[in-house]
Amino acid sequence: MREEIGKLFPKEVRNLLEKAELKQEYLQEIRLRINGPLLVVYRGEEYFLGAKGGLCKDPSQAFRVCRRCLQETLEYLSGYSLYAYEEEVRQGYLTLQGGHRVGLAGKTILDGEKITSIRFISFINIRFSHQVKGCASVILPYIAQGSTVRHTLLISPPRCGKTTILRDLIRQISDGDEKRPGHCVGVVDERSEIGGCHQGVPQNDVGIRTDVLDGCPKAEGMMMLIRSMSPEVIAVDEIGSYEDIHAIESVIHCGCRLLATVHGSSIDDIKRKPLLNRLVKEKIFERYILLEGRPRAGTVRQIFDERGGCLFQGDGI
Repeated sequence: MREEIGKLFPKEVRNLLEKAELKQEYLQEIRLRINGPLLVVYRGEEYFLGAKGGLCKDPSQAFRVCRRCLQETLEYLSGYSLYAYEEEVRQGYLTLQGGHRVGLAGKTILDGEKITSIRFISFINIRFSHQVKGCASVILPYIAQGSTVRHTLLISPPRCGKTTILRDLIRQISDGDEKRPGHCVGVVDERSEIGGCHQGVPQNDVGIRTDVLDGCPKAEGMMMLIRSMSPEVIAVDEIGSYEDIHAIESVIHCGCRLLATVHGSSIDDIKRKPLLNRLVKEKIFERYILLEGRPRAGTVRQIFDERGGCLFQGDGI
C-alpha cells in the first residue's frame, strides 16, 4: 500500500494495514465508525481489518475504532485544519490530493432548513480513486464514431465502476486519436469524483481539451459551461433530479453531446423512475451502457441503442 494512503491513519491503524499487505489498485473503501469494526472493501468484497493484522470476515476478530482513532484520522485527512474544508464538510465530504474522496457523517447543524455544518463526526468513509486508463476502450467505438459523439447513459449499481468508465471516456474523447478528432469536453463534477480536483486542479487525467467545474450542482453547472466554455460534449455523474432532466434537455437543444451516469441495474429499472423514463421514451440517449461488478468493476454487460436494439452482449449473458 502506498505511503500516501498510510499517512491518512493513526499509527496503530497504519501498522495493521501494512500487515494486511493490501495492494493499492484493489483497495476501494475504508470505513471507520466509532465503536464499530474497521471495514475494508477490497477486490469488490467486504472485509474487516483484523485486530492482529490481515483481513477477516468475523467482526468479533476485527480492530474496533475508538473516538480518539477517528479524531486522529480526521486530523490527518484535513491537515489539522478542518476549518479550511468548512464548505466541503457542509456538503458531507472532503476531496484529497490524489482524487480520493472522504464521506463524513455525524450531527448536522441547521440554519432553518439549510445545513451549515457537521459536528461530532462519528463516521468516515474513504473511497479511493482509481484511474484505469484504457478501461473505456471497448465501448468507445459504439459512442464516438468519426467526429460524432453519441448521447450516452452509463447504467450500473453502486461500486460497479461507472465513474471510472466515464472518466476514461472523457479522457479519450477529449484527447482524440488517429481515428477520432479530439473534442472540447465540459465536466460538471458536483462531488469531485470525476476529476478529483484538489484546490481546483484535477488529480485525474481527464484529457487535454477538458474543463472541469468542480463542486457545482449539475443542473446549474451544465448551463454555466454552455454559456462560458463552449463545450462540444458535457459530462455529468449520477443524474436523477427534475433539475438535472430539465438541464439535460437544454444541453441537447443547444447542440452539445451528453455523457451521463445513473444508478440502476437495467433499462427496465430506469424506466421505473418517472423522470428518467421520460428521457428513454423521448429517445434522448442514443447509447445505453450496462455495467456490472463481476468479474471486476466496470465490466460491460450490454450496449443498447435508443430503440432498444442490442449492439453488444458480454460473456455469460
